[in-house]
Amino acid sequence: MIRSLDKLKWPAQLMALHPYQNVVGVIAKNRSGEFTACAVAITPGPPNSPASPPRHVRMSFMTVVLVHGNPETDAIWQPLVDALGRDDAVRLSPPGFGAPLPDGFSATYLAYRDWLEDELEGFDEPVDVVGHDWGGGHVVNVMMHRPELVRSWASDAVGLFDPDYVWHDLAQVWQTPGDGEQLVETMLGGTVQDRAGQMVALGIPMDIATSIAAAQGPEMGRAILLLYRSARQPAMAEAGRALENAAARPGLSLLATEDPYIGPGENRRRAADRAGARTEVLDGLGHWWMVQEPARGAAALTRFWETLG
Repeated sequence: MIRSLDKLKWPAQLMALHPYQNVVGVIAKNRSGEFTACAVAITPGPPNSPASPPRHVRMSFMTVVLVHGNPETDAIWQPLVDALGRDDAVRLSPPGFGAPLPDGFSATYLAYRDWLEDELEGFDEPVDVVGHDWGGGHVVNVMMHRPELVRSWASDAVGLFDPDYVWHDLAQVWQTPGDGEQLVETMLGGTVQDRAGQMVALGIPMDIATSIAAAQGPEMGRAILLLYRSARQPAMAEAGRALENAAARPGLSLLATEDPYIGPGENRRRAADRAGARTEVLDGLGHWWMVQEPARGAAALTRFWETLG
């Protein structure tokens, strides 16, 4: 992360300016003190220097914010962060999912929306936010409510808000009293090695699976049950009535074609269109596309960010 001016790398268009010109910079920081953007004004030098008209260059170093889902921790993002080659990525862990579940936190889908809004308000400038799984749901939920908090958004879970979305089989078990508690105990009980093995079977690399498994336990289980039970249909369909609000900021829907949890591709495209988002198809990739082929995910995000100016 950039924490001092001497680590800023000035682009070629500035280095090519005449040496007698004056360069004045205005630097913006985020809440962690990292430099995220700068505006640079270039004006002519002394009267006897070669004449040159004033120029203004805008350089964007917008912070990338990553929000993961269930039953994960922020370790799921590491391959994507490496592929992006960005040193300004901030990973936010929703309460209960790699972060403590505070007393009194209701862990409903609206409580997580409010949590993410509070986090985003802490940045000095709007950010580029990316959400996966329920993290992607939280991102879309914020975009429908407070889109001004970001410069852009990306989500692989826009389809959750389509009116025809049907919860997948695991979710429906979690939403069922008694059966949900039993499933959570089966998934999140046992040893770290047991839990890591389950995640490896889903295609997550062992090192990441082990890191995630170490944070899984009863607290995450409570968060899972509260979150999914708050989102029983028709709750998500009703929330999705506001999808058009998300169009206030540039959006990207990441459509991994082999993801079985977010609904049919047609529904996901329809929800993305309503949200004003472009759709980037990750053909052949599944739910954990960011560890399956991180370079493809990074390329899709980078292409999107390059359109923002």
